[in-house]
Amino acid sequence: MVIFRLIILLPMRLKALFIFLVLESYMLPCYTKQLFGIDCPGCGLQRSALFLIKGEFISAFIMYPAIYPMLMLFAFLGIKKLFPFKHSNTITITLMVSTVSFILINYFLKFI
Repeated sequence: MVIFRLIILLPMRLKALFIFLVLESYMLPCYTKQLFGIDCPGCGLQRSALFLIKGEFISAFIMYPAIYPMLMLFAFLGIKKLFPFKHSNTITITLMVSTVSFILINYFLKFI
């Protein structure tokens, strides 16, 4: 039974590994940076997500510090759909404000 599972799951895992290795060549370019020569507030999000997929959590934070509040917000919104909370609106607003704050602070610190 265990050998049967390994035989079935091995090609799926190899395919997933191949997709993650090739994913870096399919990233979208930043048109704001190409047109105006300055970073946009979202610059670094794709590379940060790729670092998260690879398991490089510190590099993901260094690349785009808003990745973790954003992930917490999306996770909470998903959980909120399944299980209603008493103060879910307050938590959602707090997570949204913290995510936007991280994005704007990171954006302004790039110019210093």
